[in-house]
Amino acid sequence: MSKELIDLVQNLGQPRVLVVGDVMMDRYVWGDAERISQEAPVILLRADRREERLGGASSVATMLRALGAKVQLAGIVGNDHDAGRVRQMLTDLSIDHEAVITDVARPSTVKERYVGRAQHRHPQQMIRVDYEDRRDISEQICKQIMLVVQSHLKKSDIVLISDYDKGVCTPALLSAVISAARARGIKVVADPIRGRDYRKYHGCSAITPNRLEAGLATNRTLNEMREVWEAAAQLQENLDLEAAVITLDKDGMAMKHRDGRAKHFPTRPRHVYDITGAGDMVMSVLAMALAAGADYEQAIPLANIAGGLEVEKIGVGTVTREEILCDLMTPGHATVAPNKVLSLEGTQQELDYRRRLGQRVVFTNGCFDVLHAGHVQYLQEARAQGDLLVVGLNSDASVRALKGKTRPVQPLAARSLVLAAMQAVDYVTIFEETTPMHLIQAIRPDVLVKGADYSKDEVVGAQFVEAYGGRVHLATLHHGHSTTNLIDRMRAA
Repeated sequence: MSKELIDLVQNLGQPRVLVVGDVMMDRYVWGDAERISQEAPVILLRADRREERLGGASSVATMLRALGAKVQLAGIVGNDHDAGRVRQMLTDLSIDHEAVITDVARPSTVKERYVGRAQHRHPQQMIRVDYEDRRDISEQICKQIMLVVQSHLKKSDIVLISDYDKGVCTPALLSAVISAARARGIKVVADPIRGRDYRKYHGCSAITPNRLEAGLATNRTLNEMREVWEAAAQLQENLDLEAAVITLDKDGMAMKHRDGRAKHFPTRPRHVYDITGAGDMVMSVLAMALAAGADYEQAIPLANIAGGLEVEKIGVGTVTREEILCDLMTPGHATVAPNKVLSLEGTQQELDYRRRLGQRVVFTNGCFDVLHAGHVQYLQEARAQGDLLVVGLNSDASVRALKGKTRPVQPLAARSLVLAAMQAVDYVTIFEETTPMHLIQAIRPDVLVKGADYSKDEVVGAQFVEAYGGRVHLATLHHGHSTTNLIDRMRAA
């Protein structure tokens, strides 16, 4: 199956995905929770940073863009400052938001979270404030959305419905979207709300409720697989679905197909850091695979893997094709946890969180073609310079450009796996250039490490790091260890 899934990822192309749902913004206010206010018995938060991310259906659109899809988003925003921010963020990500209609009768949906650090570390959410109007959109707004959706369907490969129960996914709108898509032979996949009445999803190709949602919708408690199959069959038949796909957290996913197939897709154990966004990721990858022509029996295992990678991240993060491929290429899918081989964007997200905990970031780089004792000692010394170590790893093409056409001996997947298995290494990220300057500028490490066979003036990025107060460390050179000599001896043996 791994070979099939690798081929599927490599052939996903750039499907055109139309996302219909509740456009939202997630805002975070970070600060130190230092003391109790003198005005009232409440914690006083001394705010020092504000962060904005796309949420809801717009978060799904973000995930799809990171996976390489061309995305069109349909929904509503208010006539306010937050709407402008949402539109700008969508534009920056090249997400088409022509079908995001301004509704002057309501505010843009915003979830604002206040996160306090105790003693400058250990952040905890203190309170969430929601700005929203959950009433159903008006008939006029519904018609405006459908007018643009109809034109977008002419160039869409699949439709996703991302329902957060904020008023957009009304029975009237979903009926119109599903009917128009079916008339064009376009699949529709929905991530439903938690509720007992799922009639508005009638006619979808598939829905992806979790265990609790599927139980509520079918008036069952899904503790055993027998109950899961009964719920899946009920949803499939009552809603005229191609497939009912129920996500079962650590137990994977279960599918009941119209043609009679009923199959359980287990998932391998993961180190769960945060389940936020896992359902959106499952739906996104399922849709990408279906749009590429895959059957549910291929698409669901791929969605399983992507959902697993998502729960290993802090907060809602994106997953790239490279991360999925790296996971698939891990022999026997052995767990390297938390998932250490990340895209540059994924690395930045992880480092952002770790820095909030007050941790110092160390960076080094290399080809690490055939790992030997000298490498091990070097990486251990590098890790000792801070709280976590990021290793920039040359791609195969980059190694060839530096070392010649006979190198690397070990392909990228093998080199990254060996590095990620080392206790001293926290994250591995790949770069295509012959120098890591782009990575260094993006990561901005507190400590830059290179071997003592270099002088500080020769270290790429040294001036850049020292300019903002970082430092350069030249690690001890352990003589008698050389990758080139080791390879020559192996070839001569």
